[in-house]
Amino acid sequence: MKNLWSQSEANKIVKSNSKMGIGKELALRVYTSRLLGNNKKLVMHGGGNTSVKCKTKDYFGNLIDVLHIKGSGWDLGNIEAEGLPAVRLQELLNLLKLDKLTDEEMVNAQRNNLLNSSSPTPSVETLLHAIIPYKFVDHTHSDAILSILDQLNSQEIIKKIYGNDALFIPYIMPGFILAKKAKHYLKKHPKCKLIILDKHGIFTFGETAKSSYDAMINFVTKAERFISINKCKVIKQVKNYKKNDIFTVENIAPIIRGILKNFKAADYKNNIILNFRTNKNIFEYVNGEDLNIYSQKGTVTPDHVIRTKPLPMIIKLNNLSNLQNFKDYFLSELRKYVRNYNSYFNNNNKISGNNKVKLDSLPRVILVPGLGLFSIGNNNKSAKIVADLAETNINVILDAEKIGNYKTISKTNAFEMEYWSLEQAKLKRNISKRFDGKVVVITGGCGAIGLSTANEFKKEGAEVVILDVNKKKVEDVTNRLNITAIVCNVTSKSSIKSAFKQIIELYGGVDIIISNAGAAWTGQIAEISEKDLRDSFELNFFAHQLVAKTAVNIMINQNFGGCILFNTSKQAINPGNSFGPYGLPKAATLFLSRQYALEYGKYNIRSNAVNADRIRSGILNESFIKKRASSRGVSENEYMQGNLLQKEVLAKDVAKAFMDLADSKVTTGAVLTVDGGNISAALR
Repeated sequence: MKNLWSQSEANKIVKSNSKMGIGKELALRVYTSRLLGNNKKLVMHGGGNTSVKCKTKDYFGNLIDVLHIKGSGWDLGNIEAEGLPAVRLQELLNLLKLDKLTDEEMVNAQRNNLLNSSSPTPSVETLLHAIIPYKFVDHTHSDAILSILDQLNSQEIIKKIYGNDALFIPYIMPGFILAKKAKHYLKKHPKCKLIILDKHGIFTFGETAKSSYDAMINFVTKAERFISINKCKVIKQVKNYKKNDIFTVENIAPIIRGILKNFKAADYKNNIILNFRTNKNIFEYVNGEDLNIYSQKGTVTPDHVIRTKPLPMIIKLNNLSNLQNFKDYFLSELRKYVRNYNSYFNNNNKISGNNKVKLDSLPRVILVPGLGLFSIGNNNKSAKIVADLAETNINVILDAEKIGNYKTISKTNAFEMEYWSLEQAKLKRNISKRFDGKVVVITGGCGAIGLSTANEFKKEGAEVVILDVNKKKVEDVTNRLNITAIVCNVTSKSSIKSAFKQIIELYGGVDIIISNAGAAWTGQIAEISEKDLRDSFELNFFAHQLVAKTAVNIMINQNFGGCILFNTSKQAINPGNSFGPYGLPKAATLFLSRQYALEYGKYNIRSNAVNADRIRSGILNESFIKKRASSRGVSENEYMQGNLLQKEVLAKDVAKAFMDLADSKVTTGAVLTVDGGNISAALR
């Protein structure tokens, strides 16, 4: 493992933090925390924690010892000083003199001893950091360490690698009891150079940020070398998984998404987002002959269980012949998974005193031999986190199997972790918005109306995908706005197919289509060339049909409805002089919208249109506005405000119209005008 310490970078962060009144020790704690947090082989998604012991003044001016430790909700990869709240160290040490302390009492006591009451809640492992007699303490869930700890003879292997340098502590759930046990072990092994928590992770420490970080890298490297030298087994592969044109990701993901969303017995009330992954390691794992054994033993570290559930679901495609077979088979296997999860809950809840409230029974990871894995979340962020953790589990288990036999904590221990109130609190922070978990695809997305619509939907929690033909603009949107943007020529069937394949792999399906792409061809209708008129129809009509047709087939497979919204323009109702080449295909698109409403309402797929007028955009640019105003003998402002309300209509007004129609659950076949009032374009 590469050591990424840079003295010049360390100096920079010390200097920048000093300007904010942050001391050198805490600044260096921030620096090395980020080094650890950005190494995916050490830390994933809020895992791990770091601390530093310092002196500071309290409200009375007294110099006291404090522990700065990672606060709940912060990620080591991008942590700032405020993410390492200060807690009175002596009070923490005093807590360990108690015989008993519940989890809730421990958290309350730690919060009561914060120097700043508005700080985030200190890590559940705060007391363990407090008793380690070094200034800097680092804790990670290293992949290599876990591959070794997840063995029956883990203690023996740790002894072989580290000798007497390592203090090995058998598995105990984090919290007060673990801290008490660790205190006892530390008294017996005061000269240890690292602490190993079985089935959990590694602690390193030092008097400087660099020495603690260096120790982590060095000790993990030793574990990596051990694995490399001692790989003596291969994962035997099933060899009859052939590429199948029927059971592709784009065909089965919408079906999976729909069944999961409609499966009420799983008690899952959120929307469903899927994230598909495949690579060399995933393929080796899911195609293993013993997949049903090693994948069903549990997560590689207890910390993962709250996001991934204890076990993944396995779907095998080799005996299926068509998509209807797949639907029936997947539903049957899902019922089996839910029954097994409910039994797991009931059995372990009885052991723990029947005091837990059951969480939903839905799987979070689905393994598909011959294909890869799907992760499940209520939004793209949570689905990606689950997928990342699933990949980590795969990498660790592959190495664990190659050096021995993978063995993790018991189902009872997994249950205790999954239903631990302190861990569950991490999942309850999000405030729901009206389009949470909805996948919204916007064509012509890099234009004024497209971008405005994308921003409005994103504000309301939607997973937004922009399609646009302009590669440079797509790259700019991706980098600047953090929105998924895909280069797509909507007049090309192959380009549309490729774009929707990417969308399905990223999100599992589609909920709302904003068919917005367009451009204006002008000229007297009897004088326009046939080519120009056909080109206009290709973009302003046939492209809308290609996109809508593709989306509707996905929505039918999902089987929970959807919404298609067309940008048809006031030209569809009120043609303008020399605007026939633009208005004719727009009028056809308006009727296309109604045809979809008529024929696909039975699938709960709604189809509506927005008729906007005089919106500053790529079509109605400054030069064009000037020409239209001049032709009417009015100023540019008068032209743009030439409506009943005498107000210029903005791109965001069109965006809000799209949002309102998307949210109108019983409206279909409608045409909504966004023009400030134009009687000539009003529908009868």
